[in-house]
Amino acid sequence: MRRAHLFANIHSKDYLGFWADQTLQAKTVADFVGLDRREVARVAGVSAASVRWDQKIPREVLDRLTEIAVVCSLVAQFFEGDAVKTKLWFQTRNPLLGNLSPRDMIRHGRYEKLRRFVMGALAENGIPVPAAVVVRVGDRSSGAPKETAAA
Repeated sequence: MRRAHLFANIHSKDYLGFWADQTLQAKTVADFVGLDRREVARVAGVSAASVRWDQKIPREVLDRLTEIAVVCSLVAQFFEGDAVKTKLWFQTRNPLLGNLSPRDMIRHGRYEKLRRFVMGALAENGIPVPAAVVVRVGDRSSGAPKETAAA
């Protein structure tokens, strides 16, 4: 019986370039998945007017986009770093996801269910268990990066 690995929820490499300079590129994540400002606000539970991409990004937006980035990176890991296949997978309806695209699952607030599906699929396909990574996000008060959990 194969045991779940504690660090299996984090990708092994930054295949999609979401963590340039060890800082999450939130707009890059939103663009990759195809979420506009209004959709980002909805999935993060904030007003559309508060969504911004600089050091004053709302914590709720940063947290949700970090979670989405991790799932995107895990899918990219499955596709051996192929960003085109990964993006296509997020855009394409999938019968195993109730004939919704992964992007639509995110848009409809089903991120956690999608994450569980992805984690299960990786385990079923024998994808090597990745090592943990440290993610740095900008500290709004001092501008200095600080460490945070990625999932």
